[in-house]
Amino acid sequence: MRLLQRLSGSNDFTLVERFGKDIPPYAILSHTWGPDADEVTFSGLQNEQAMNNPGYNKLLFCSEQAAKDNLEYFWVDTCCIDKGSSTELTEAINSMFKWYQQSERCYALLSDVTIDGSAEDLTQQEWTRIFQGSRWFQRGWTLQELIAPKVVEFFFKRWETTRRQGDTAAGSP
Repeated sequence: MRLLQRLSGSNDFTLVERFGKDIPPYAILSHTWGPDADEVTFSGLQNEQAMNNPGYNKLLFCSEQAAKDNLEYFWVDTCCIDKGSSTELTEAINSMFKWYQQSERCYALLSDVTIDGSAEDLTQQEWTRIFQGSRWFQRGWTLQELIAPKVVEFFFKRWETTRRQGDTAAGSP
């Protein structure tokens, strides 16, 4: 499994490969893709141009959020899978449920949702409208990314957090 490792004391990270029992605790991102040119790919991460892509902000967000959650590693499909290799892509698709299931946390990014005020102040009716209207729920992968992880934490466009599914104290949306 290819992961991004946050480098100690910085916002920098590097790709690493870990296998079997050597796979460390990690966070995983569930998100909708932007235009291909905006996302940071496996090959794009190899050069500094990736930092200019809008999708690079997702990597920075994951790196920072993983650090807040005391996790050194995180996984983002756009750059942790070499889509230029059909063998690797097939293996990744077949492993996806397991990878989400084995993650410590899943960050579900609803990048098309902006809220005014605090997420804590939303009513159940407002939650329902927001969640049903998000592109995230229109994807084929949503179900496994929602049910496989131990904890799913939802974030909106400006990286505001909502509630964590799986954390009994916080409830669920």
